[in-house]
Amino acid sequence: MIYKNVKTLIFGTMAFFAFSCTPDPEVPNEEELITTVVYTLTPVGGGTNVEMTFTDLDGDGGNNPIIVGGSIDANKSYTGSIKFLNQSVTPADDITVEIAEEDEEHQIFYTLSTALKSIVTIKTTDVDGDGKPVGLNSSVVTTAKGAGDLTITLRHEPNKGANGVANGDITNAGGETDIEITFPLTVK
Repeated sequence: MIYKNVKTLIFGTMAFFAFSCTPDPEVPNEEELITTVVYTLTPVGGGTNVEMTFTDLDGDGGNNPIIVGGSIDANKSYTGSIKFLNQSVTPADDITVEIAEEDEEHQIFYTLSTALKSIVTIKTTDVDGDGKPVGLNSSVVTTAKGAGDLTITLRHEPNKGANGVANGDITNAGGETDIEITFPLTVK
């Protein structure tokens, strides 16, 4: 009888440790704090870079973020690159590296206000391992003067196969928004 109880105790203890040490597959990735976004436009053929920046070092709540829009030339092409940082820690954490490593789980959307849709075209130029858009790199082409807004949205786990998503339409993307910023943009 004692042998049977000891045997049960040993197997019960082993089962407890085996299950308690297994990671829970249902626990989602911890969301990173993004305090700074820098969207840089480099003129094709030379010229001065344009940086649009978002800074919110204290995160949601607290002080209002500082948003600096941009001014670009009409009838010009630009290459775009975007960085996401957490500058609340030292040294700053470059979230862009994680997005690039987990590119199949992320997509950046560039949405133009009505006033800019007919004079500015933004296309994603980088793709993930499945050939779907990521958006860390882009091309921007302008055709005329005007002003409006550019909204940049970083989506986590979007449905990249949904209707229009591969063409940069966020409508059917789903997933969770990690950050969304609206920049004023002037085409001069």
